[in-house]
Amino acid sequence: MENKTAQSLHEKLSKIQKEFKANKSKFNSFGKYNFRSAEDILEALKPFNEKYGVSFTILESLICENPPVLKSIATILDNNGINEISATAIVGVDLQQKGMQVPQQFGSASSYGKKYALGNLLLIDDTQDADATNTHGKADDDKKWLNLNTPEFKKAVDYINSGGSIDVIEKKYKLASATKEALLKK
Repeated sequence: MENKTAQSLHEKLSKIQKEFKANKSKFNSFGKYNFRSAEDILEALKPFNEKYGVSFTILESLICENPPVLKSIATILDNNGINEISATAIVGVDLQQKGMQVPQQFGSASSYGKKYALGNLLLIDDTQDADATNTHGKADDDKKWLNLNTPEFKKAVDYINSGGSIDVIEKKYKLASATKEALLKK
């Protein structure tokens, strides 16, 4: 076991940041990716509490009412009760989110804020997390539509007829269902 008293809180946090791993146990069916939740992060932190003589807390507050904005503060505390280090995340509450009641909208923003406050404290690299890099289909906005009876459509038909894949065409063009059906019938 580590010598808890000989290390500063900064040294302990640095070691935790190096050792920390949290599973991505949740799946986003819309974006088709796995992600880690605040709960995953908190669960993965529990073994460090005893190992390094620390505790983690998260405080939340409403810092603006219109529009609603939440502030989440993740803190690591030395069990000596003296030292602490905090990191903050600020998130808005989307009251226009379809299919959710107001408590769910606040809960979603709260979870997101906790996750990012913890991520800031623990130096979790979100560039590796599809939750941060997923475009939710927005990259398709850069693609051109493939329309019936155009030179591009003729090339796509020739490509399919020569054994090409519809997947390759879909990576290059946006396809209406009627266009896709026409390609697959050729």
